[in-house]
Amino acid sequence: MAAARCTIESPVGPLTVTAEDGAVTAVDFGPGGGAIPNAGLLADAAQQLAAYFAGARRDFDLPLSPQGTPFRLRVWAAMQAIPYGETRSYGDLARMLGTAPRAVGGACGANPIPLVIPCHRVTGSGGALGGFSGGAGCDTKRHLLALEGVLPQALAV
Repeated sequence: MAAARCTIESPVGPLTVTAEDGAVTAVDFGPGGGAIPNAGLLADAAQQLAAYFAGARRDFDLPLSPQGTPFRLRVWAAMQAIPYGETRSYGDLARMLGTAPRAVGGACGANPIPLVIPCHRVTGSGGALGGFSGGAGCDTKRHLLALEGVLPQALAV
């Protein structure tokens, strides 16, 4: 089955959701897809993302199929366990997974389903923001963390 895409508007710019074989495979920053269908997985994804940005949803309930190495899949699973409104450092995840913080950072940067797999909840040590590869980079990360109550709204862009 061919991949299907839709683009939704969000407070961090347009997001394109890709689904294939009954699972979300990507969320990309920027336009690149068609209209949101009235039903099905893409409609569910669009609705859940809209509810997240409205502050009405804390968790996503979507079938996911991220493509990556076994190591990256482990890091992405660990990121999904970080609760809404909380963060973990690259070092925290590295210790948990028995690896190096840089390796965790690399997996975060390669996350194909940001927001749903919440790489924005992974920060540097000592409360440093760290990096973010989506949207407007760290400004987008700041916005997402402020939305979740981690950062004061004043720090969001």
